[in-house]
Amino acid sequence: MKRIIALGIVAGLAACQAPGPISIPGITRAPQSPEEALEAYYRTLPDEFYPVAPAGLPLPAEDTVLSRVVVASCHDEELGDTEALRSIAKEDADLFLMIGDNVYGDRDGPAYAVNEATLDELRESFADLGARDDFRAVRAHLPMMVAWDDHDYGANDAGREFPFRRLSERIHERFWGLENKDVGAWPGTYYARTFGPEGERTQIIMLDTRYFRSPLTPTDEPGAVGKERYVPSTDPNQDMLGNDQWTWLENQLQKPADLRLIVSSIQVLPTDGHGWEAWSRLPAEQQRLYDLITDTDANGVVFVSGDRHTAFLYRKDGVLPYPVYELTASSLNKAWAKETPEADSAQMGAGYPPENFGVINIDWETGSLDLEVKDDAGETVRHTTAKFR
Repeated sequence: MKRIIALGIVAGLAACQAPGPISIPGITRAPQSPEEALEAYYRTLPDEFYPVAPAGLPLPAEDTVLSRVVVASCHDEELGDTEALRSIAKEDADLFLMIGDNVYGDRDGPAYAVNEATLDELRESFADLGARDDFRAVRAHLPMMVAWDDHDYGANDAGREFPFRRLSERIHERFWGLENKDVGAWPGTYYARTFGPEGERTQIIMLDTRYFRSPLTPTDEPGAVGKERYVPSTDPNQDMLGNDQWTWLENQLQKPADLRLIVSSIQVLPTDGHGWEAWSRLPAEQQRLYDLITDTDANGVVFVSGDRHTAFLYRKDGVLPYPVYELTASSLNKAWAKETPEADSAQMGAGYPPENFGVINIDWETGSLDLEVKDDAGETVRHTTAKFR
C-alpha cells in the first residue's frame, strides 16, 4: 500500500514538539504531547488506509438464547491453511469469540523500534487475514465478537506506553466493523453484549487489557519457574483497565444476567504456575477485579482467556462468593510444544499445547456449562462441567 506520508516525517511528529496548532471545535491550541500530535495526523488518513474484514454475520438478536459459544486466540496469518479455523467453520454454535493475537503484526519488532508510526506491518497482517479462505469461511458461518492482545495491538507485551495505540485502535475497529458502534466512541476496545430473556440471559463482556495497562515488572530471575518474564508488581499505582473502563465494568456487572462470560485476552485466575503476562502480575488489580464482582453481586461469572499458546481449564474457590472457572483457549495455529509441565494451584489437569480452540456449552435446565478444549480437528481433548447458578 502506498504510504500516505514519509515515515521520517511521522516519526518526527512522535519524537519532537508538535509542529503547530490543531483545531478542536471551539478550541485551537498546540498539541500537548507527541501522541496528541500523531492523533491530529491520524484524523487525516482516508478510509482506504485501513484494511476491512470480509462481511460477517450479524450478532444474534437480543432475545436469542445462547447454547453454544466457540472461543479461540493466537492466529498467525502468514502460516498455511489453519485446520482449527476450518473446524470452527463447521461448528454448530451461536457465536464465535476471537479473543486476541488474531494476527501477528509485530514480527519486525514494536513499531516504535522500527520507525513505523503508520503501523504498516500491522495493517498488512490484517489485510492478509481478511484474504484467507479459512478465515472467510468462519466469517460466513458464525457471528463474531472480538478482543485484541499484544500482537494485534502492535507490540509484544505492550500496554499504555505504546505510542501508536490510537492508530492501532482505529485499525482494529475499522477491520472488525466496530468504528460506528458504541466501542468506537471511546478510547480502548472494550464492549459488552447481552443475549436472551430473563432466566436464560448471557452477558458477554470483552475487556481491553492493553490500551490502559501500566508497565509490568521484569523478572529478577529470567526463565525460573513462576518468574519466567515478569514478577508481581508492588507499584501502588498499577492499573490494568484504566479509570473509565473500570467504571464501565462496574456498570456492566450491575446489569441483570444469569451467566456472564468475562473475556480477558490474558489469564485471570492463575497465580503461581507461570511468570508470563497475567492478571497476577498486577496483583492489586487482580484483587480489585474479584472485589468488584463480589461488591456488585454479579452472579454467574466465568472467565475466558487466550494468549498462552496452551489451552487450560481452571477452577478457584475463595476469590468470589462461588467457585469460579476459567477456560484458556490458545493457539489456533501457532503451537510451540506437545506437552507442558505447567501446574498452577487452580489448574484442572494438564494443559494442552497443540493447536486448539474452546467451546462453551450452556445447559439452562441444570444451570451448568460444559467447558471444552478441542484439538484442531474438533475432537474434545479436555473437559469440565461448571455450575453457574
